[in-house]
Amino acid sequence: MELAMIGLGKMGANMTSRLLNAGHRVVAYDLNKDAVTRLEKEGAVRAYSLKEVKAKLAPPRVLWVMVPAGEPTEQTIGNLSEIMDADDIVIDGGNSNYKDTKKRAIFLKEKGFHFVDVGTSGGIWGLKEGYSMMIGGENEIIKKLRPIFETLAPAKDRGWGYVGPNGAGHFVKMVHNGIEYGLMQAYAEGFDILKHRQEFDLDLRQVGEIWQHGSVVRSWLLDLTVAALEKDPDLTDIKGWVADSGEGRWTVAEAIELDVPAPVITLSLMMRFVSRMDESYAAKLLAAMRNQFGGHEVKKN
Repeated sequence: MELAMIGLGKMGANMTSRLLNAGHRVVAYDLNKDAVTRLEKEGAVRAYSLKEVKAKLAPPRVLWVMVPAGEPTEQTIGNLSEIMDADDIVIDGGNSNYKDTKKRAIFLKEKGFHFVDVGTSGGIWGLKEGYSMMIGGENEIIKKLRPIFETLAPAKDRGWGYVGPNGAGHFVKMVHNGIEYGLMQAYAEGFDILKHRQEFDLDLRQVGEIWQHGSVVRSWLLDLTVAALEKDPDLTDIKGWVADSGEGRWTVAEAIELDVPAPVITLSLMMRFVSRMDESYAAKLLAAMRNQFGGHEVKKN
């Protein structure tokens, strides 16, 4: 199957590589021409403009947008809408707010285009492990795109699925990230308690390794925590400053709007705010985990 990947950041580039390795034809485009050149060496078809992207795909075209949420996504989809042909398909694989997604779906439908929102999780590990994809849109269109999703997922029948109409994919991904906040905070606080019981002189990496097998708290996040502790048990080179990329805030706002109590997710978001004011081991560990699973930048002391 052929498609265009528009946006070649870490995840977009890795997704392109995974598609190329499986034999898909991918037209690669990014404002950064060096990123396009790197993917061309792997077999991608280069494009240096959106018009060139269009020219190098046969209709109906599949255009996967993988740029930052907000104005970059808004501008890219707006530009595409000016040059696309009827029945072309736009996929937004970024972390857009689901309310914006619903508006974009209506906008594109009025112009005769199809829109699919794909909440995508997997971070820097997706190239090897595959991506978890929560998909919203027209079910019949999504069925046509199945070969793409089967390639990007951990397995053809696992890690991806149609969850509802436009907006549903990004809504589910938003809540996924809110849950992620709570899980990360629980691990960080637990290890912080272990570290402060100094009389036992606990090896936190060892404790984590014990929990990795047979324990009810074992998880991929725990695996990544252990990996971070192996490199630097005291996290001496990491500043306890933790960013939030938006989805946690949106999840808390949604909980408030729906009158759904979500104290763990809400407090985990608040603790990220605290991390920007006070130094703590828990905050350092949160920053280390984000670096491990997503390649997110850590601030150095």
